[in-house]
Amino acid sequence: MAELRTIKIDGKEIEVDPNLTLIQACEQAGIEIPRFCYHERLSIAGNCRMCLVEVVGGPPKPAASCAMQIKDLRPGPEGAPSEIRTNSPMVKKAREGVMEFLLINHPLDCPICDQGGECDLQDQAMAYGVDFSRYREPKRAAEELNLGPLVETHMTRCISCTRCVRFTTEVAGISQMGQTGRGEDSEITSYLNETLASNLQGNIIDLCPVGALVSKPYAFTARPWELTKTETIDVMDALGSSIRVDTKGREVMRILPRNHDGVNEEWISDKTRFVWDGLRRQRLDKPYIRENGKLRPATWPEALTAATRAMSGRKVAGLVGDLVPVEAAYSLKTLIESMGGKVECRTDNARLPIGNRGAYVGDATIEDIDSAQFIQLIGTNPREEAPVLNARLRKAWARGAQIGLVGEAVDLTYDYAHVGTDRAALAGLADREIGDETREAPSLVIVGQGAIREADGEAVLAHAIKLAENSNSKLLILHGAASRVGAMDVGAVTEGGLAAAIDGAEVIYNLGADEVEIDAGAFVIYQGSHGDRGAHRADLILPAACYTEENGLFVNTEGRPQLAMRANFAPGEAKENWAILRALSAELGQRLPWDSLAQLRARLIAEVPHLKQIDQVPQNDRQPLELRDMGKAAFVNPVKDFYLTNPVARSSPLMAELSRMAAARRTQPIAAE
Repeated sequence: MAELRTIKIDGKEIEVDPNLTLIQACEQAGIEIPRFCYHERLSIAGNCRMCLVEVVGGPPKPAASCAMQIKDLRPGPEGAPSEIRTNSPMVKKAREGVMEFLLINHPLDCPICDQGGECDLQDQAMAYGVDFSRYREPKRAAEELNLGPLVETHMTRCISCTRCVRFTTEVAGISQMGQTGRGEDSEITSYLNETLASNLQGNIIDLCPVGALVSKPYAFTARPWELTKTETIDVMDALGSSIRVDTKGREVMRILPRNHDGVNEEWISDKTRFVWDGLRRQRLDKPYIRENGKLRPATWPEALTAATRAMSGRKVAGLVGDLVPVEAAYSLKTLIESMGGKVECRTDNARLPIGNRGAYVGDATIEDIDSAQFIQLIGTNPREEAPVLNARLRKAWARGAQIGLVGEAVDLTYDYAHVGTDRAALAGLADREIGDETREAPSLVIVGQGAIREADGEAVLAHAIKLAENSNSKLLILHGAASRVGAMDVGAVTEGGLAAAIDGAEVIYNLGADEVEIDAGAFVIYQGSHGDRGAHRADLILPAACYTEENGLFVNTEGRPQLAMRANFAPGEAKENWAILRALSAELGQRLPWDSLAQLRARLIAEVPHLKQIDQVPQNDRQPLELRDMGKAAFVNPVKDFYLTNPVARSSPLMAELSRMAAARRTQPIAAE
């Protein structure tokens, strides 16, 4: 770190890193500088000129604080500290002038604009603008763009801050947006009027400081002051992005990202952001019992009696689905094991070793990507499995990190060395001599679920751990299911995996596992939120709350315990997952020893102490696995359709539309003969 330098800001002396820009130094001093184009996570454009400040002793005009560094300042007379003024008459006049220019062509449609109430332009016009306009000429208009079903455009409102262009180019890694023309003819546009082909495109809605880019599904439905805001966790993938769920009455109206430098920075994927319309559709809102091949509605006492009758005295197995909180997985495990049954959470046949947390989670954090110089991906396509993690990998690549991939060659939005597609390529890497220079550099091995789903999955994982040992790298297991690590932590697993758990079971208690096919013969009790695959196979359905409708604990892919908070209430007679299992246990005569969520969590933490370290990543010891022969097959990526990976997404009309568009983009048009 460079030696600190003393400067004066508005008469107050502070010490700052000379590599900081003036706007960053002012923020450190607690002074807010208005801005439209500047954003901490994007490159500097310096084109809105709203952040002008006065540099004492500098040129006789204000300077753009986002584009000037502290080290560029000249010292004062006789070596006195350089001085910046952010509230002088020169600065006030400059900001008023810039605001007047910005509003020359901006339409007066705040009453019908979706950005109203949370608009940077409104706020800064109030703070730095004047109360009249000298402009009498007609305002310029611009044509709307068709960016797809997610982002609605009103380009007449655009102030050319270029945040959307910089985000799509630098973070999302697509090149469809740009700026054409010069002067008053300049406008943001898309290449050949293409729609955006990215699963991170919704973030440009948050970045837009005016109402030029707004959410198409949310348009004209609510105002920000009508919404109840709940800070919670996303479960669409295992990253555990920090989100805010905004509700109006009982309905979820929108989902927005929260800043969390250690996990998702301030981005979320489009599935996370727009899946909320799937929370309303195809919901299970009352119990159902199958009679004569047909499901009929039932009451809760009827359903619990039927479940008790089915389970009593028979061989029982439990399956834990992908969206289940830790408390429910622990309740199911405790109940089923008290009846002599087995429970399994690895419903996709992932060969994750039991009890070895360093092998099924790894010892790396997501933040380690930022400092890694060498990153090796094995059997994964992070662009589909965890788009926000992929954006972080792209940031590391842009910084100079070298990335290698063993697995299917896919477009990851950045360059990588494709080492091979099969197990032989991994074996070659694991056995290779690593130079001292590479061993000393911070490096990372990321193993996807596509690498460990086959019968030789544990052998593949053993070779990946050997590669990490040889190269002195940290290991990160990239999971696909939000519930997986938490369920592994509480021991909801069976030696021998899914086949061993359900072998000979007469009754299968399916806790939200919709990605698994259950053979005919067994009596299936399905507890879940949506009428999806699991409910179609069920003989008895118990309606449960979804991830926004109950408080729950989740553990993300790096092993970080996180709290999901209830934002709204479940529809109809649906109940919280742990409460259903607690009620059923009393009927079965195997009463679970807790009567509230607090008691359940106390019991859980007593058994698995690291679960109380909310938002902290526990340190794991990485124990090597026994090296056995791997097969010869190529790795196959687990996600076939990013938009339809779980019951909530499959219930969403918008996700179905996005899936259709993605499939159409992959299909090459063929001309007639």
